[in-house]
Amino acid sequence: MPPFRQVGEKQLPQEIIFLAWSPKRDLIALVNKAGEVLLHRLANIQRVWSLPPSENTGKEVTCLAWRPDGKILAFGLADTKKVVLCDVEKPESLHSFSLETPISCMQWMEVKVENSVLTSFYNAEDESNVLLPKLPALPKNEEKSDEILKLLGDVRLNALVLGGDSGQIEIYAYGMYKIATISEVYGSCLGLCLSNDLKSLSVVTELTTNSMPEITYFQLDTSLLSDCLPEVTRMARKFTHISTLLQYLQLSLTCMCEAWEEILMQMDSRLTKFVQEKNTTTSVQDEFMQLLLWGKASPELQALLMNQLTVKGLKKLGQSVESSYSTIQKLVISHLQSGAEALLYHLSELKGMALWKQKYEPLGLDAKAIEDAITAVGSFILKAHELLQVIDSGMKNFKAFFRWLYVAMLRMSEDHVLPELNKMTQKDITFVADFLTEHFNEAPDLYNQKGKYFNVERVGQYLKDEDDILMSPPNTEGNQWFSFLQSSTHLKESPLLFPYYPEKSLHYVKRQMEAVIDHCLTKPAQIIGMSVQQKRCLPLYQVPASEEACPRLISLPCLWNDKSQNLHYVIFRMLESSSSKVFLLRRPTDLSRSINDALLAVSIGNSLNSSAAEDTETSSYSCLDARFYDDDILTVVLRDNSEVEGKDRVLAQLPLSFLYSDEETEDGFTWDTSKRLEEQYQDIPTRTVFLESQGRLLENMKAHYVSVNGIRKVACVLSSNLRHVRVFEMDAEDDGEEEEEEILHSQDVTEEEEELNQSADDGQTNSAEAVDVTEESLDS
Repeated sequence: MPPFRQVGEKQLPQEIIFLAWSPKRDLIALVNKAGEVLLHRLANIQRVWSLPPSENTGKEVTCLAWRPDGKILAFGLADTKKVVLCDVEKPESLHSFSLETPISCMQWMEVKVENSVLTSFYNAEDESNVLLPKLPALPKNEEKSDEILKLLGDVRLNALVLGGDSGQIEIYAYGMYKIATISEVYGSCLGLCLSNDLKSLSVVTELTTNSMPEITYFQLDTSLLSDCLPEVTRMARKFTHISTLLQYLQLSLTCMCEAWEEILMQMDSRLTKFVQEKNTTTSVQDEFMQLLLWGKASPELQALLMNQLTVKGLKKLGQSVESSYSTIQKLVISHLQSGAEALLYHLSELKGMALWKQKYEPLGLDAKAIEDAITAVGSFILKAHELLQVIDSGMKNFKAFFRWLYVAMLRMSEDHVLPELNKMTQKDITFVADFLTEHFNEAPDLYNQKGKYFNVERVGQYLKDEDDILMSPPNTEGNQWFSFLQSSTHLKESPLLFPYYPEKSLHYVKRQMEAVIDHCLTKPAQIIGMSVQQKRCLPLYQVPASEEACPRLISLPCLWNDKSQNLHYVIFRMLESSSSKVFLLRRPTDLSRSINDALLAVSIGNSLNSSAAEDTETSSYSCLDARFYDDDILTVVLRDNSEVEGKDRVLAQLPLSFLYSDEETEDGFTWDTSKRLEEQYQDIPTRTVFLESQGRLLENMKAHYVSVNGIRKVACVLSSNLRHVRVFEMDAEDDGEEEEEEILHSQDVTEEEEELNQSADDGQTNSAEAVDVTEESLDS
């Protein structure tokens, strides 16, 4: 019975350049050459969803990684220099951020270190959930809704590590907040691996020289992260809360902008046209005042009201103003203010942490910078409160104005006026007169800027991103508190009072707040990044011309972190030296430790009866690809050079116990780091292993690459033409009842995967057009 049970096979329409298994579910993410990100299920390689390339995010995907809980997928794009975090439930971006240079590789790891301080932090309920009201969900018509909160994820620290094509490395806690910027390596990063104890970072780079590109291994000391792990975790968690709240505020503001309608500008444009066309010298304000006081309108004003505005149009305009203002008012109170107050809470806690200098000063937390951020948030809250006052005043003013004008226009058209509408007290007349005086002044300067003489509607100016300065700022004359502050030299500069910007828009104050917060969050990344030091630099080999055409995302070298023994592994080939061997480099994550057998060459024996001491160069097997299945097993794709095409590819599992003896032996290889490793390869100790029963012939397939997941016990083999895939369950065997077992397997869907099915179906329903197009392209 062949080992490993095949559960699916598929020919894909586009070439696959990267594939990665979910750490928690039987799902595999694929990236094709067209820039499309695909999610497939293990059973029959059934597609769950696809995310096509777009102008906004980018089209050239360079790398991909799963969050350790399997709920978020991250991928990097070279053309836009962006990283996108995508919800696994449906194909939509939850969050994205830009980088200075394109990234070439990424890893998303989870910290496995346990201690009493961390355990109490992990188990303790987040105080913000107790002290702060739950943030209300955004309106359902908003594309992202409140799913931005999914980005918080588990409280256990995880880190998204990004390697750039210019050697710059960045570490993002929880995939959101940058905690380190590292510039200790040179060349383009091919792969990287941050150890689960946070003590060191392994990096493999490719440096293009005048001759052939050179592959180099670096090991960097990141001990500051491990030494201050509880502090780093608390700080990063707090920063992630802040980043999430900034996203929430942005989405709330977007909803407010959508609630504001262009119809509210009609009054301004029609009054401007009236000014340009009228023949009289009387001002627009006087025209309306005469209508208010004497009940008679000039022929020009009557034509404007009856022919252009119309009774029906006025009624519609009044309803739009009321509906729009009411929606914006609710969003400001329930979303904008709630989010800003939560932001103020987390920044205040962060300031308390910064004042504990013994713990947090080495990490770069600056209490003064955080105090500036708190002040900026306070100014934002003041501006939001000012907008509420403008909305409240506008609703009252417009309601009275529209009611009076509606009655006046009914009289002009000689329609019947209801008695309850006809009643107008002296107070009502004064109210409308004040509104006309304040809002119907002609402003030639405004016409030069905006092409209109009037700014009757005052709310839109707060919400337009292109306007930094308010066209009609609120009138502060007569405000006793404002006058008192201006006259008091002590209070004017008091740190206890938040600065107030009466002439600035809400968008301007928000951008200023984001800039100040971003400034206070960047210093820790610089300090931690400066603490990282290069400890090892080992030149490995030069890349032959035949290898340069291989897709760099899925070809060797491959890095791995052994979490049980705290070891770094690197698997690589040196084709110019030996095509039949694969080389295994291991280093302790703790740079103060040393180990035996740090470097081995692995050769696959021809048969079980072959001697381990035979000349391994005569082996008929050459290793095409190798990946770590788990800490103890290596999965390889082999080519049997003695077999005919179609029967020459083998998928095999190699236990590391065959390679490393439990007995301590002297490592006979002395590495001269001034030379490339390939120049010394003949002295590298060689271990020969045999397939035994852990190998399966891959018939009728030119297998070349493999992606594995030891947690879910699955493997996906990709052909050399990058279009043909086969999926295997690695803990099962094929037998005569294979077909029946495959049917049972397709029915054996976990409850978690059923939820994924349902959400995927919902997502496809909501975006039927995009999904239908992708279906056609895949089925063709």
